[in-house]
Amino acid sequence: MKSGKVPMRMCVGCGQMKPKTELVRVVKSASGEISLDKTGKQNGRGAYICREEKCLLAAGKARRFEKAFSSAVPEEVIEKILEELK
Repeated sequence: MKSGKVPMRMCVGCGQMKPKTELVRVVKSASGEISLDKTGKQNGRGAYICREEKCLLAAGKARRFEKAFSSAVPEEVIEKILEELK
């Protein structure tokens, strides 16, 4: 059986390249809403993050989500995503 190529993505928190299946996608929809995309198929601009609290907090502190989405990301949104990850 032929094995396919494993898609790799970079975590915006720690900066490590990992298989897409090990990461969670955070998506900004066309309406500007930022949320956790557990399916990985929602429409919008996406950024990937490890399933660890430290990576999410590092990305929030370094404003990496703001760079990925080209807009301000309130602290409340990061806290909401943190609760959804748990």
